[in-house]
Amino acid sequence: MSFFVYSIRSLKDGRFYVGMTESLERRIKEHNNGRTKSTKGYTPWILVFFEKFKTREEARKREKYLKSGIGKEFIKRYWSRSSAG
Repeated sequence: MSFFVYSIRSLKDGRFYVGMTESLERRIKEHNNGRTKSTKGYTPWILVFFEKFKTREEARKREKYLKSGIGKEFIKRYWSRSSAG
């Protein structure tokens, strides 16, 4: 089994969201179908990036980092580099 940490971006207002899941495709669909309370008001969402981990513990640690101030800056820099071209 694999675990994914991901970041999505709202096309409505540009906000980012970081989460963790075992099924990336299913989880993105849930966000876009309004099934997640914290993201339903900001659909549609696009996947910015994801990382794959072997254990839940590794994924949870990375998710926690990406939700921190430094982690949020990493996501914004990653987004600006990937969308620049």
